[in-house]
Amino acid sequence: MSIKIIGAGFPRTGTNTLRESLEQLGFVKTYHMKNLLTNPHNLQYWITLKETGTTNWEALYDGYQATVDFPAYPWYKEHLTRYPDAKVILSTRPFEKWHESVYSTIWQAQNPSEEQRAEMQQKIAANPGLAKSIKCVQFAKQVIMEEHFQGRFLDKTFAEEVFNKHIEEVKASVPADKLLVYDVSEGWAPLCNFLNVPEPQEPLPHTNKREDFKAMLEELMKGELV
Repeated sequence: MSIKIIGAGFPRTGTNTLRESLEQLGFVKTYHMKNLLTNPHNLQYWITLKETGTTNWEALYDGYQATVDFPAYPWYKEHLTRYPDAKVILSTRPFEKWHESVYSTIWQAQNPSEEQRAEMQQKIAANPGLAKSIKCVQFAKQVIMEEHFQGRFLDKTFAEEVFNKHIEEVKASVPADKLLVYDVSEGWAPLCNFLNVPEPQEPLPHTNKREDFKAMLEELMKGELV
């Protein structure tokens, strides 16, 4: 099955809302970081993509029609090379809200306190399979925080430069007729018009708020994330 939609937006730009919206519109299944966390053996495909610019696409995306969030967004160009007929959605939101959201969720999860680290080690000891999912989290930290944001995410001026540069780079790299710059607060209309599908009657789903993120982490630590 070929990927029809490539998400080029940063995490915490409404990507889980976008995932659920795309699936509701018929693009089943849509790949998201949660899929990597629940299937951490697939990390090998992402590491290969990072190191070589390509991977075993068929094995990675078996049964998927779309991909959003991390780990796909850093390699949206490679995805578009592999799937030239796909459309690209660049999810965005105001920088201040985005930075605050990332800090209170992803950054804190990737930078636990000593007490949290000790607790995590106990849980890994009790559930060795959890270590594989933790490696996925570490991979995300390496790519997003250490490489993309050069270890300077907390420098808001610098982070905003990176944030805006990414948006402009996507706009410059993707043909205009293949690209939608989209804020999920805009609702169904821009998304459905871009994809040439009818608008659902029910409102656009809004998911993965901060409390949802924390609940997801708790499920991951318990080995209950599905």
